[in-house]
Amino acid sequence: MTATDTATALDSLCVDTIRTLSMDAVQKANSGHPGTPMALAPLAYVLYARVMHHNPRDPQWPDRDRFVLSCGHASMLLYSTLYLSGYDVSLEEDIERFRQLGSRAAGHPEYGHLPGIEVTTGPLGQGIAHAVGMALAERMLAARFNRPDHEIVDHRTFVIASDGDLEEGISGEASSLAGHLALGRLISFYDQNHISIEGDTKLAFTEDVGKRYEAYGWHVQDLEENIELGSLEQALETAIAVEDRPSLIIVRTHIAQGSPHKQDTAGAHGSPLGEEEVKLTKEAMGWPTEPPFYVPEDALEHFRRCVERGAEWQSEWEARFERYGEEHPGPAGELRRLFDRRLPAGWDAEVPRFHASGTLTATRKSSHEVLQWAAAHVPELVGGSADLAPSTLTRIDDSGEVEAGEYSGRNLHFGIREHAMGAIVNGLTLHYFRGYGSTFLIFSDYMRGSIRLAALMRVPSIFVFTHDSIGLGEDGPTHQPIEQLAGLRALPTLVVVRPAGANETALAWQYAIASTEHPTALVFSRQGVPTWNPASVPDDAIERGAYVLRDSFREPDPPDLILIATGTEVHLCARAADLLEPAGIATRVVSMPSVENFAAQEQGYRDAVLPPGVRARVAVEAASTFGWHRWVGDLGEVIGMETFGASAPSGALYKHFGFTPERVADTGRGVFERAGR
Repeated sequence: MTATDTATALDSLCVDTIRTLSMDAVQKANSGHPGTPMALAPLAYVLYARVMHHNPRDPQWPDRDRFVLSCGHASMLLYSTLYLSGYDVSLEEDIERFRQLGSRAAGHPEYGHLPGIEVTTGPLGQGIAHAVGMALAERMLAARFNRPDHEIVDHRTFVIASDGDLEEGISGEASSLAGHLALGRLISFYDQNHISIEGDTKLAFTEDVGKRYEAYGWHVQDLEENIELGSLEQALETAIAVEDRPSLIIVRTHIAQGSPHKQDTAGAHGSPLGEEEVKLTKEAMGWPTEPPFYVPEDALEHFRRCVERGAEWQSEWEARFERYGEEHPGPAGELRRLFDRRLPAGWDAEVPRFHASGTLTATRKSSHEVLQWAAAHVPELVGGSADLAPSTLTRIDDSGEVEAGEYSGRNLHFGIREHAMGAIVNGLTLHYFRGYGSTFLIFSDYMRGSIRLAALMRVPSIFVFTHDSIGLGEDGPTHQPIEQLAGLRALPTLVVVRPAGANETALAWQYAIASTEHPTALVFSRQGVPTWNPASVPDDAIERGAYVLRDSFREPDPPDLILIATGTEVHLCARAADLLEPAGIATRVVSMPSVENFAAQEQGYRDAVLPPGVRARVAVEAASTFGWHRWVGDLGEVIGMETFGASAPSGALYKHFGFTPERVADTGRGVFERAGR
């Protein structure tokens, strides 16, 4: 046997080990997707063992190539490959406990669970969309920090996407933008296996995907059924050589390849093969049927050459980085800070403060002013809007645009692609930037899947929403958000902030940028509000979630009535208090910019703001009343929206729907009388 024959035999052994581990794990769990890992094993092997620059012993090496398994249902493909190539993945504790409570090998890859998982995937289309953000971040970092003879940022993002991924609209949005931006460091396989849960994909998906991606501006190769290792490697080398376009490599695979009765069937997509079929498949492969989870020593040794190669790549890069630092100490120090995910020292030492004013200013306008301050102190803050920057006011002034071949700017133009915008913002944030994306609050519905993934991953993305209520006016009920605030507040780990004025807005941006363990939704108004005295707005107003903006004439004793509001409705409550207090009803006004942060406070603080003995309470928000009854109790009232809005000027709408100081005062008076004080 020649050396070439030996290498080929070892390669095949490694590929088959990925297949059998995937089969066994799904079978033991009695749950999962075995067919796709079996089909895609050659792709994973070539990527990890031959092409990608990665270090299994340091999965956080900054200049590693990234891999995103967009078809997250094929998670055992990734888990098997990570284990075999030397990552800190346990055969016994992880793979053999696939999909079990407490196992790091979850049903779909989850960021932060196992080393080597770059992003949570599973909802189809999200992986490739997040990968666009990661590939864009690589180009933006390179534009900022690379110098002649010092290509210190130099890596690629590889993806495997399925039929289902490319059917989902988000993948089209993101891929269109990737082509427009000429992201040549993005390379995706398209696994065309013709199988979906309901049967053959021809039931619903017959377009020419390659032509579509060529129209997007991608470089496309179609290998058809030629997935020999050498062919895959050559296709990847060709794609890598294309620097001015992202690449799509189409492969026609056979789901559950090698299974005598399940190959090319929908039954192999989302269900175990069955014990008998696993046995038959192994026999057909010439593989021992027992024990399960068998890993040949030769395969493990061969695969784990990834460890040595990865250490060499990283060592060589670190030496180059050291030389780079000697010649360019400033950029090197700044880049290291980004790699360490540290904000600049003292960045928020002087948060903007706005003088009290009765002039009505929309919080979106205050936000724009604060954004300029934040951008000046946090250079990694980058973002844009879904074609609404003149309305959301989220452009960083005096900073360039990010365009094809010109990635040094800070302002991104996502086009009318909200869902992809959310995923790309997450990808940027995963890749050392602090990304934000903006649109109208009503269109948060279009990007909810991406927001949810940010919350699930606990990635500190920033989502900026303006035109936050019926107060946007004449555009009418199609554009007036009602249920959106309640829906966003229901997302675990997402923090929603709806500030009441300029000073809360400044603190909201500070809070969002300082956050490291969760995303933040900043919700701003189109209509104006007064600016409260900054002395009345505590520095921890957002962290605490709620505070006493204005206490009653009976202070320090408890008030008779508490009015609670967020955003633009806070000043209505203040004006209502002006009507109530002359009548002898001691009225406290509470601003609650973040409902969920207030709910997370210790009981003592919550009781200080909302004393349990004061049962006369009114909550006011120009949105759905859902969730507010918790804070007003059984004797309180909620003034909110129970219907859709209407098309009219904002002032007319507020009057029509009862958002007036008089209505708040009348409701408060009734609640006070009912409470028996």
